[in-house]
Amino acid sequence: MPDSPATFLIVIVGASLAGFAQGLSGFAFAMIALSVWAWALAPQVAAPLAVFGALMGQLLSLAQVRGGYDLRRIAPLVAGGAIGVPMGVFALHNFDPLKFKLAVGSLLVLYAGYGLLAGGDLRVKFGGRWLDAAVGLIGGALGGLGGMSGSVPAIWTQLRGWKRDLRRATMQIYNITMHIFTLTVYAETGGLRALDWRLFALAAPAMLLPAYFGAHLYHRISERIFQRLILALLLFSGIAMLYGSLGLWRRSG
Repeated sequence: MPDSPATFLIVIVGASLAGFAQGLSGFAFAMIALSVWAWALAPQVAAPLAVFGALMGQLLSLAQVRGGYDLRRIAPLVAGGAIGVPMGVFALHNFDPLKFKLAVGSLLVLYAGYGLLAGGDLRVKFGGRWLDAAVGLIGGALGGLGGMSGSVPAIWTQLRGWKRDLRRATMQIYNITMHIFTLTVYAETGGLRALDWRLFALAAPAMLLPAYFGAHLYHRISERIFQRLILALLLFSGIAMLYGSLGLWRRSG
């Protein structure tokens, strides 16, 4: 990785944008940051950096969110995610993660595009906690691939019709747990060896203030605006994931 002012600037810009998005929405740090950092950082460097940054942003904005927690609803998602994280790390080292990201990116674009056009009124009332756990597993696998655990639970909690505060609280507790678990698995499998701590020293302060302002703004927006904001972030994340994956696929081919 070249040590250049341009690289450092890209890290700072990506961390700032991602910190604000996560503070406002309760998720999306990794996907926003990676969509910017992909221009300058290798995936094995960017992925653990994104997980560390996402965890910091979640912990910071956690103090800004009061109430809304329902551990009975959060527990199945976390249980499934705990199984999914090592699966994602295993896939990262043994399979083609690009195809998986292409599939997930396509899902995000289709769902978010439909939700923005149709108003997001689709609801899923079947399945119970076992289906919640299955969704958590998918999110955990994405977390193992690079800290992107929040997108699928964000979709699912909306499909379940949960209220804004419950959705936000659920995504935060879920993501904090997944990020800690992902970093633990990375440490056990050598995934942290490529992390450049100088870049973390740049990214951490760059994201803190934007994350705080994002969390503060969360209390000033309506339920409808929050819902459309989530859909817009999912759409952007899906497009960024598709663009980055296709670019890496062409270069590897």
